[in-house]
Amino acid sequence: MRYIRLILEYDGTNFSGWQKQTGTGLRTVQGVLEKALEKLTGERITTYGAGRTDAGVHALGQVVSFGTEASIPVARFPAALNGVLPPDVVVKKSEQVDASFHARYSAIAKQYRYLIWNGRLPSALWRNYSYHVPRPLDEKAMQEGARYFEGSHDFVAFSVTGSSVKSTVRNLLSFRVCRYGDWIIMTVMADGFLYKMVRLMAGTLVAVGLGKCAPAKVGEILATKDRGQGGPALPPQGLCLMRIYYPGDDMQPDKLCETSVIHPLMSVNGL
Repeated sequence: MRYIRLILEYDGTNFSGWQKQTGTGLRTVQGVLEKALEKLTGERITTYGAGRTDAGVHALGQVVSFGTEASIPVARFPAALNGVLPPDVVVKKSEQVDASFHARYSAIAKQYRYLIWNGRLPSALWRNYSYHVPRPLDEKAMQEGARYFEGSHDFVAFSVTGSSVKSTVRNLLSFRVCRYGDWIIMTVMADGFLYKMVRLMAGTLVAVGLGKCAPAKVGEILATKDRGQGGPALPPQGLCLMRIYYPGDDMQPDKLCETSVIHPLMSVNGL
């Protein structure tokens, strides 16, 4: 048995999230990938994703692991899989890993980015990849509010029902809010996230940016430890899973808001 790690990019617009939902008929990234692997290898393979992205959420750096008996050279997996996958999922990299590696449980941090188009008029081109806020946002106030999220906290106020996690405490390593012209880019890195946590935090910061509440309100909401106080949750299409970090990776928290002039969602690490 060989163990393989893949890095995936996908457009989440037409997916009901990452996780396979047996018997529902819903299209998921995991389901599409496993069908492609079966077609390629002849095996019924179970894949494990690092991030369980929701319906409509995108990924530039999703990590997937699986075991296989197939003799396909590891370097050939991207080209071979991309030949049978639909165009909204692309395998960007593959490598062989130790049997102890698990895409989800071996991860030490995850990085997400939420993209807001802050122009007066909506964008036809970016409607599936950003959230439109036509009123001017104060990104400096948003950054001030984001600082309250950093550190180890109980994030239950920024969670929703539907999760079976044992603890709602997470260590948020960095939260950066940057403006590039009419783009507002929120980039957050933590050791883990609760269900809809990033979208709820982003929604609270938009309220701060619109002047509906002071930056310090973020800290007050955290302190309530009352589920549902944060938010509202922003729509999923503005959210993108950028990168998964593993032991030995350079996490570079001070560079989380750097971006390419070509593509506002591009990772600083080239993923």
